[in-house]
Amino acid sequence: MAFDLPDRIDNQPTHQYGQYQLRAGKPYPFGASIVRNGVNFAIFSRHAVSCTLVLFRHGEPTPMAEIPFPKEFMVGDVFTMTVFGLDSSERDFEYGFRMEGLFAPHRGHWFNPDHILLDPYAKAIGGRDVWGEYVESIYPHRAQLIFDDYDWEEDRPLEIPIEDLVIYEMHVRGFTAHPSSEVKYPGTYAAIREKIPYLKELGVNCVELMPVFEFDEHEYDRYNPITGEKLINYWGYSTIGFFAPKTGYAATGRYRMQVDELKTLIKDLHRNGIEVILDVVFNHTAEGNEKGPTISFRGIDNKTYYMLAPDGNYLNFSGTGNTMNCNNPVVRNMVLECLRYWVSEYHIDGFRFDLASILGRDQYGAPLANPPLIETLAYDPILAKCKLIAEAWDAGGMYQVGTFPAYGRWAEWNGKYRDTIRRFLRSDGGIIWEVAERLQGSPDLYYSRGTGASINFITCHDGFSLRDLFSYNYKHNIANGEDNRDGTNDNYSWNCGWEGDSDDPNIIALRHKLIKNAVSLLLVSQGVPMILMGDEIAHTKSGNNNTYCHDNELNWMNWALKDENSEIFRFFKHMIAFRHAHPTLRNRRHFVHRDYKGSGYPDISWHGTRSWQPDWADYSRTIAFMLCGKHAKNGEIEDDYLYVAANMHWETHRFEMPRLPPKFEWYLFADTGLPTPLDINEPGAEVRLREQRYYTVKARSIIILVGKPI
Repeated sequence: MAFDLPDRIDNQPTHQYGQYQLRAGKPYPFGASIVRNGVNFAIFSRHAVSCTLVLFRHGEPTPMAEIPFPKEFMVGDVFTMTVFGLDSSERDFEYGFRMEGLFAPHRGHWFNPDHILLDPYAKAIGGRDVWGEYVESIYPHRAQLIFDDYDWEEDRPLEIPIEDLVIYEMHVRGFTAHPSSEVKYPGTYAAIREKIPYLKELGVNCVELMPVFEFDEHEYDRYNPITGEKLINYWGYSTIGFFAPKTGYAATGRYRMQVDELKTLIKDLHRNGIEVILDVVFNHTAEGNEKGPTISFRGIDNKTYYMLAPDGNYLNFSGTGNTMNCNNPVVRNMVLECLRYWVSEYHIDGFRFDLASILGRDQYGAPLANPPLIETLAYDPILAKCKLIAEAWDAGGMYQVGTFPAYGRWAEWNGKYRDTIRRFLRSDGGIIWEVAERLQGSPDLYYSRGTGASINFITCHDGFSLRDLFSYNYKHNIANGEDNRDGTNDNYSWNCGWEGDSDDPNIIALRHKLIKNAVSLLLVSQGVPMILMGDEIAHTKSGNNNTYCHDNELNWMNWALKDENSEIFRFFKHMIAFRHAHPTLRNRRHFVHRDYKGSGYPDISWHGTRSWQPDWADYSRTIAFMLCGKHAKNGEIEDDYLYVAANMHWETHRFEMPRLPPKFEWYLFADTGLPTPLDINEPGAEVRLREQRYYTVKARSIIILVGKPI
């Protein structure tokens, strides 16, 4: 027997404002939520005295309605109401808020009802729908409603053990913006899907996307002093909305389908065994300092969202003008809810936190012994399986590499790995002991945390590309319009005797060898390797080590280089495959330097030009080590024996290899001193060495041997 149930009374309006019927809303969740017959709006402000909801039709310059929140609808410090009819009759609406209150910047208050403010919890943001198109508006960044009806088709985060990852740091636009990419929609989420076969061929199993939270590429008002080209916010480290994907990165952005387009990319990457980590920026926002624009947080509740000095000025630990007050309970909850949203609704596998040391400062900037936000993220049940990676420093001088509060969960970008390996590659002396620590996954920094705490990298978006690391002694940043003052001076680079590009075949060959040396060391190190997009095809930024403002070939990946530098790509591909093939390179725990499996060999042993006799002297520029395959994955499975000898001296040295067990012999996998294609073999197709006792390693070269049964 069927019954017709009447509408619930709490789905019926109680108030009328103009043509809109209203009811007291739910104070949680914050933002705009579809409810039966309407949309619920909820926004927090501790210090505002009134709030008005501003409604626009999509793309229209002026509001279609402005509806004040009735005082009786407030719950605590939350303005909330349900507006009926918006879910069905006006789905194309966009919304913002006007806040009234005290305007007293010296006391930290910036309320101004002339500003229409973006909802901090907006799940989609319009106004910059197509990359590079500037639309003048009284409300340029417009909150939009989304419908959570995406079909994930049983997809879920992959949960690959962190020590098994090979991370590929990628800029969404730069990966396919170059005409040579030959994709249908260059520079978009959709275009990356066309290049998934390339990622699989390379062998990476994780992409780390540079910021995809909504930002404004038109933020800067500066020009390239060389070309006159307008400079833009290309990297995106200047967030406008933490819950919304960058609309201009979507081929379908003009149709408001950016959410589905990004989700489809993630689903396809997962289908191909590739995890997705997002580079997230919670340390500051696009509103900048006192001279910056009022977009959202400043006009909603400046004293809550930002760190302020007693005179109301912004504390600047980010180097960009403002610093988010991340350990304020309201801001802390926003960050937590944001990450939960991306994990649950976008199936994100992990996050890399830009300038993460800021997350451990109190409202006055002092470091906290037990930072509540960092601890909360570590123990949150929804984030329990995702990777948490800290850039363990900030622009205020706090440097926490090796000491970031980990709570058993956090990994770190290992800046000490980068600097030590760069110095070794350019033949600096006095660092052999530290090189050994870095190759082992930095047990001096992370012994109690395991190898997965160390994200090893030699290059990243910030700094020289790998090709430029061996082509320039100095940064060349004049095109940034800052008189070459920006960007670090501590590059630990070497130009091989000529600054910039060269047509000298000897210099070119040396630079290629050094690139191969770099990726060899990176991929035989314990820890988690990260590769910069384009390094595998020798991309150059022409010596610019801070290309944050260039939407051009400095940042675009030139796909023609894959053929031009095919020997580099081939070397990267085989090195990555070699790492995947050998679990002894991917231990979870640090070596103990003893034989706990009865193999007759310790898990790792150190050697010099004489076996079993490492040379730790300051003058030494050679190091060798052997991994015993009986101890692979900390003794859980078995692997081959691996021997790596690195000669960063400018002279050739003969290395004595350790003796293997009976019926085992050494096979050559790679020798960076040999010309291509002899420089590297496919994993499993190593060449047996005729001479099993000694190997002559050329100047500035590395060999990798595999010891396996005859």
